[in-house]
Amino acid sequence: MVAAPDFLLQVLWEGLVSGVLYALIALGFVLIFRSSRIFNFAQGIMVVFAALTLVGLYAMGIPAWISVVLTLGVMFMLAVTIERVVLRPLVGQPDIILFMATIGITLFLIGFGELIFGGENKQMITSELGIPTGAFELNPFGGFLLLEQKDITAVIGAVSLVIGLLLFLNKTRMGRAVRALGDDHQAALSVGISLRTIWVLVWFIAGVIALVTGVVWGARAGVSFALEVIAYKALPVLMLGGLESITGAIIGGLAIGILEKLFEIYWGQPIMGGNTETWFAFVLALIVLLFRPQGLFGEKIIERV
Repeated sequence: MVAAPDFLLQVLWEGLVSGVLYALIALGFVLIFRSSRIFNFAQGIMVVFAALTLVGLYAMGIPAWISVVLTLGVMFMLAVTIERVVLRPLVGQPDIILFMATIGITLFLIGFGELIFGGENKQMITSELGIPTGAFELNPFGGFLLLEQKDITAVIGAVSLVIGLLLFLNKTRMGRAVRALGDDHQAALSVGISLRTIWVLVWFIAGVIALVTGVVWGARAGVSFALEVIAYKALPVLMLGGLESITGAIIGGLAIGILEKLFEIYWGQPIMGGNTETWFAFVLALIVLLFRPQGLFGEKIIERV
């Protein structure tokens, strides 16, 4: 690290980009869990489905930004359908039943997506959306640092979305309703907050997050069902930061993104032959859970007996 500070900066930058995207995906999980106590196993496939819908609409001859608007409409209709067809009939059922329902949603979206869009890898419409594809070459400490413009755009877009989401949750009536429902379901319902409306809203927000994530990851690795696996890298973020904490999702995502990249480059490849990024985050989260089961930012549950 000391001998090549410019290379260290490159590693930190790559980790920061990954961390921002991990945090973004984790926010989708956190929002749905806070409002409905459902762990949304389908968040990963929602990323894939949103990206495939965008690319598929553009392939039909629809202009790029109109395709984005239509994709948001599709994600809203998906949120309404999930609330009415899946969640509403299961109100009051045990948590495990609701969790299994999200697995059913995952399998349905996989089959439906393959039927409509096919299973082959597709290219994200990066340039059509105005995302720059060049790079900036810097020379810190007399060395070399490469910043790809699409990564800079991804970080700016993700940070803007997170800031907008925080403003929505803290400054708007519907946002405060989402927070109230997450803090105390019974108290929120007793003052007239509609559970069904909030469920549609948070699933739609999760859909928006899925679309942004799909565009960013798709620009880096193409659009295929393999993106679902990438989305599940948010799971150790949730374990580290806490399943109910928005702050934990943001800080946990950044921490895991940076630490896993540092470990892979400076210890994983020289000592273990590489490929440590597939398991490092999960091991780190497991170590944290051994000492703090609710995560670093989760609320400690105290039960009276």
